[in-house]
Amino acid sequence: MSASNSQSPTFAALGVAAEICDALAARGITHTFAIQELTLPIALAGHDLIGQARTGMGKTYGFGVPVLDRVFDDAAIEELDGTPRALIIAPTRELAVQVGEDLKVAASQLPLRLATLCGGHPYEGQIKQLETGVDIIIGTPGRLLDLSQQGHLVLDHVAILVLDEADEMLDLGFLPDIQKILKALHGNKHQTMLFSATMPGPILTLSRTFMNKPLRIRAEAGEESQTHASTRKVTFLAHRMDKLSVLAHALQARGRGRTIIFTRTKRSAATVAEELAQRGFKVAAVHGDLGQAAREKSLDSFRNGTVEILVATDVAARGIDVDDVTHVINYQVPDDPMTFVHRIGRTGRAGHTGTAITLVGYDELPKWQIINDELGLEQPEPPKWFSTSPELAEALDIPEDVEETVGPATKVIGASFLSQKNSPHRNSTRERRSHSRRR
Repeated sequence: MSASNSQSPTFAALGVAAEICDALAARGITHTFAIQELTLPIALAGHDLIGQARTGMGKTYGFGVPVLDRVFDDAAIEELDGTPRALIIAPTRELAVQVGEDLKVAASQLPLRLATLCGGHPYEGQIKQLETGVDIIIGTPGRLLDLSQQGHLVLDHVAILVLDEADEMLDLGFLPDIQKILKALHGNKHQTMLFSATMPGPILTLSRTFMNKPLRIRAEAGEESQTHASTRKVTFLAHRMDKLSVLAHALQARGRGRTIIFTRTKRSAATVAEELAQRGFKVAAVHGDLGQAAREKSLDSFRNGTVEILVATDVAARGIDVDDVTHVINYQVPDDPMTFVHRIGRTGRAGHTGTAITLVGYDELPKWQIINDELGLEQPEPPKWFSTSPELAEALDIPEDVEETVGPATKVIGASFLSQKNSPHRNSTRERRSHSRRR
């Protein structure tokens, strides 16, 4: 979470507790982002709200700061007794962990106990935390329900409920879990806040069924603002057999720093990461087939700069909170416009500029045209480029005569040695090289 715009109000000016302001100031965070400026007065007053802002524009502290402030010092909330007063729900483990880390920064000078409860970690440690006493819970639906149904997580006194990435949380796959959690609150009066980068009409309608006269806050002008003005978009038709070669060239563009490559499927993520590693690129991968430890290792390596290339599926990528991603590459066209918005929202964040590259397969053109029409991107017929096209080199500032292989083969961070050793794609790479030598 980087410092905000110095022209906007400070957290202190909006009435946030001095302890929280001091903790944020120690990290260089003093002024609010637009979404925070608009939502803090409403949230601090205890009203229900729906907050919408692009990815990377400060949503976490938009709800996190009011949660901390109210639990710490709001007469309307019961005295702390070791059972949770606030519940923040995120769709993925990675996002829950990231939210938990951000809130711990802001709460470092408060006598509050926070716990992050999500899958991939032993129950015993989380149960012990709950037995010791917790004031604010951050977690994923499945683990929260398990702990609640086992009697370890008491939700009777929750006064604030937050759904982060609400569009994802209220998707049909998550709705039953959310309804069960709401039932576990036993109807006690509570503030509800929904935050997301996108908020489709059906989600808004559904959300109002369990909210009390919510105010909707949007920190953007309208539909035309759904994609970043600070993000340059380069979109072109790419043949399926040439996409990996395109990647190898694009990754050598001048000025390229941290880069996220998005794929639609877990198999594609694993394949792309392995193929790039075989070409000598240092790369990490996050997708659903990896264990939690491997996923965390991959994300940590990307955050700390050990690797600058991360190959990810959409769900696994939620929770990546890195402001200086220079390039996002859509290796495959996403299934819908909102996923496209989420993907390219990973670059051009918090005052930085970025480049979003979309490789449209010939069979993906109809899907791209739907995204183009919905978001008004004005490129229904992208140009046809190959990895060797001079237009590609010019658009991305790729030096002349780059090679597809940049060094000895490396190991994908996040993949086991066995999976890489037995990868059919690695064998196919060997076969192609062998065939090339025979020619």
